[in-house]
Amino acid sequence: MAIVYETLKNRKFEEIVHTYTERDTMLYALGAGVGYDPMDEKALNYVYEENLSALPTMATVLAYPGFWLKEPDTGVDWTKVLHADQEIILHKPLPPAGTLKATTKVDEVIDKGEGKGVFIYSSRTVTTEDGEPLCTLIQNTMVRGQGGFGGCTDRPPASQVIPDTAPDISCELPTLLQAALIYRLSGDYNPLHADPAVARKGGFDRPILHGLCTFGVAGHALLKTCCDYDVNTFRSMKARFSAPVYPGETIRTDIWKLDKGVAFRCTVVERDLVVIDNGFADVG
Repeated sequence: MAIVYETLKNRKFEEIVHTYTERDTMLYALGAGVGYDPMDEKALNYVYEENLSALPTMATVLAYPGFWLKEPDTGVDWTKVLHADQEIILHKPLPPAGTLKATTKVDEVIDKGEGKGVFIYSSRTVTTEDGEPLCTLIQNTMVRGQGGFGGCTDRPPASQVIPDTAPDISCELPTLLQAALIYRLSGDYNPLHADPAVARKGGFDRPILHGLCTFGVAGHALLKTCCDYDVNTFRSMKARFSAPVYPGETIRTDIWKLDKGVAFRCTVVERDLVVIDNGFADVG
């Protein structure tokens, strides 16, 4: 199995049409931990049909093209794939229900050299049925050890630098022991997040939380602390995944105010382990 730069760079994707309901929107928010405090009326707007809003990070599951890097035409050894970075750009608040269309493309394939890693940058543009831009999702996927095929040798974009000072705001949010089992119902059925036997084969003591679920918890923290739960002031968010979370752990999001937007980092409190780093959000 080998990557062919031109083939992967110019890969064609079918347009995805995705219809979702208010129930899907509430289920996504529950999977990301919203509603842990049943008396928080502002948070209730994301898990209750009265005045329902969609959590901004739900963009990651809309019109999802699936695990396309597993397809033989990519030349990628899918067992060596890691989700490295994720960015969402919201052109308008997500509707709580509707039918959307999306197209995906490979933006660049960066070759780090023989025996080293490969960075695959892809983007997904999501629109309404009428073609109005709704959100853009940019993903960086790392493939371990498949470099040396002659791809682009540009340096990956620089990550957001986290200030070397105490955070301006910190927000601790719990995750449920069954969080991964709930979150997977939004479309990612990888057994690594449900089956203990599969998790053990992957080197984990038990099933781990989806990286994009952790991303959703971080987005919830930003929405709560920086936007007072107002989706109209949440414009973009990006971050790097650095370690997995076990369902039931507490995620602390530390936030630093910048001249424009905020930097953030997420740590699992119980293990004092950074799980999301180099975060930036245009919020507030």
